[in-house]
Formats: sequence, C-alpha cells, structure tokens
Amino acid sequence: MTRCSLDMLPVGEKGVICSIDNTRIKNRILDLGFTKNTEISTLRKSPAGDPTAYLVKGSVIALRCEDARSINVSINNGD
Repeated sequence: MTRCSLDMLPVGEKGVICSIDNTRIKNRILDLGFTKNTEISTLRKSPAGDPTAYLVKGSVIALRCEDARSINVSINNGD
C-alpha cells in the first residue's frame, strides 16, 4: 500500500481515505462523504488542472487541489 494526498491520485485510480488533516472545510468535506475508510476514485481534472472531480459514495464531487491536498489516501498497487 502506498499513501499520498488525494490531489496526487491519478485519474482512473482508486484509493481509500485514511485521514483528513485539519482544514478550514473539514466539516463540509465530512458532510459530503469523505470519511475514513471510504473508497474514492479520481474521475477527471478540469482543463486548467483545478478543480478535480472525484467519485465518492456514488456522487461526483469537485475539489480544489488546495482542499484535496488535506485528504490522505492509500492506494493498493498490488503489493
């Protein structure tokens, strides 16, 4: 398993949320379904690269890189 911040999860890859660092929108992120042990995948990046669309609990949510950087995920890369 590899850990990285959500903004580093490549398009098309899946990960599992490990933790959310203190952020100004932590409660909002939790309300949207970004909770520990939840599977998340990167769907697409905007043409300018920010924001990025993620699939979490059946919903597509767009987050700015600044906010995605505070979410830590683990990626199962076949280890």
